[in-house]
Amino acid sequence: MAISCVHLKAGAYMVCLTHALSTEREEIMGLCIGEVDVNRVVHIVSVIMLRRSDKRKDRVEISPEQLTHAASQAERLALQTGKPLRVLGWYHSHPHITVWPSHVDVRTQAMYQMMDEGFVGLIFSCFHDDKTNNLGHVTVTCFQSTNQSPEGEPPIPSDHNLGDTSAVKLLY
Repeated sequence: MAISCVHLKAGAYMVCLTHALSTEREEIMGLCIGEVDVNRVVHIVSVIMLRRSDKRKDRVEISPEQLTHAASQAERLALQTGKPLRVLGWYHSHPHITVWPSHVDVRTQAMYQMMDEGFVGLIFSCFHDDKTNNLGHVTVTCFQSTNQSPEGEPPIPSDHNLGDTSAVKLLY
């Protein structure tokens, strides 16, 4: 099930953005809570900021304990709102580099999509200065991995399977 659009509520967007801007020395990460409607639109209503466990500054990793805790938080929020909320995505930052998913991002996304086809990834590229006008800007994208292997093998990183980020619109 390919997702057609991602709607990121303003409050969730602000948490992600503030988290992404909290450090330019290493990537940050978190999990997204929301629901997928009948039109394959993801509605992210809340996010959970996560603590880094990987010591490499350009890698983020979500532990099973963090995922379990987030699932519990989603269940509590679902009971409060009466909506079928669940963990349905992850976000992370790319400080000083492009917004495009790396080969590691593509593989990580593919792993999550094996558990949930509607799972999405969001990337916040920040501290990436425009050299022409010397202004900083933040770019956000969302993506899913596509498997183009007829054998059903995990995606091999290439420009052809980064997910069609132009087809997945991000609304906030």
